[in-house]
Amino acid sequence: MQEEKIIVIGAGLAGLVAAIELEKAGFNPVIIEADDRIGGRVKTDKVNGFLLDHGFQVLLTAYPEAAKYLDYEKLDLQYFNPGALVLNREDAYRISDPLRQPSRIIEMMFSQVGSFSDKLKIFKWTRALKATTVEQIFKKKETTALQFLKKKGFTNVMIQQFFQPFFGGIFLENELNTSSRMLEFVFKMFGEGYAALPAKGMGAIPEMLAAQLSTTEIMLNQKVEKIGLKSVELENGKRIAADAVIIATNPEKLVPQLKGQFEDWQSVLNLYFESDITPIDEALIGLVPDEGMLINNFCVMNKTAENYAPAGKYLLSISVNDTQGKDDAAVQQEVIRELKELVPELAQAEIRHLKSYLINKALPKIDDYQYSMKPSNSKIQEGLYLAGDYLLNGSINAAMLSGRLAAHAVYEDIKGRGFKS
Repeated sequence: MQEEKIIVIGAGLAGLVAAIELEKAGFNPVIIEADDRIGGRVKTDKVNGFLLDHGFQVLLTAYPEAAKYLDYEKLDLQYFNPGALVLNREDAYRISDPLRQPSRIIEMMFSQVGSFSDKLKIFKWTRALKATTVEQIFKKKETTALQFLKKKGFTNVMIQQFFQPFFGGIFLENELNTSSRMLEFVFKMFGEGYAALPAKGMGAIPEMLAAQLSTTEIMLNQKVEKIGLKSVELENGKRIAADAVIIATNPEKLVPQLKGQFEDWQSVLNLYFESDITPIDEALIGLVPDEGMLINNFCVMNKTAENYAPAGKYLLSISVNDTQGKDDAAVQQEVIRELKELVPELAQAEIRHLKSYLINKALPKIDDYQYSMKPSNSKIQEGLYLAGDYLLNGSINAAMLSGRLAAHAVYEDIKGRGFKS
């Protein structure tokens, strides 16, 4: 076992994976977490028998890093059906993946979302991405997702009715200003795997990572006040010696010279309601392309994973990218009204608000989206390293990968030789 003291600040996915890799290398790291539990942005609350994730989140099973660290069978993954349901005030239309669901090819081709040419372009694009590696995607010239789709020749109707609400829900911005690299990466992940929920909620993911740790000490409810030379100082005044420190959280408050470099984030308001009637009778995400509505997307969580709600109840998750200046109470009333307008069957439903999550730092805004980087790029000064999806791209995959790379960098600096992972 290595004698060097390694501190990891933050028990999110990046910090937990960093600790896993440090243990593999023979270290006994210490994780310091300001919150009362692990998980960072990936957490699940239990409220009145419902499982409420902190924001609508899914695990894309094609993520390479997730496959390294997670046992999908033990997570008891529950899968969304490929495609989506597009709803407007007049009707609802289904978008299906013809490669995944051949029986729905005719329905897909003749649905009212986009043109026949749009459907063929999706089919060809999906096939092309299967032959393209993620590394190749992130080496492509970068533009915005919207510019990329227009250059591909998709009609405005297809962009407005499908791509904007679908990827707007993923990127948490409706204008599709996010990188074209991220658009293709996520589209490839959806095409090659499934969107899934652990049966016990997304919080089961950090719990599974933590269960892989055997010699790591996790200190909860401990906030780091500042980082010194070979030490960290906690808010309570306690000083802990450290040969290396990995900051697996937003570093701006701890490293003054980084102030302002990672301050741009996308936010989202996620609302949960219980209902006695379901607006969608299958495991699909509902997309709302109407720019005048607050709802960006919604789904019935227990149509995908039945453990998310008690028997006889339905758990509705609704994502709002732009609250239009309304407070939470006004948003609650408005989204219920919009739901009943979109789904007339809900007219007599009893819909009760459970909880809202305003997540101000849901996804990082990044100038240059990357898939990976050299481990040495994690290092910002002697003995100090960074980990977090904000270094690469906003995803579970990037968070895990950044943790692995930071641990790699620490090992190489301390031992000066190859890293075994």
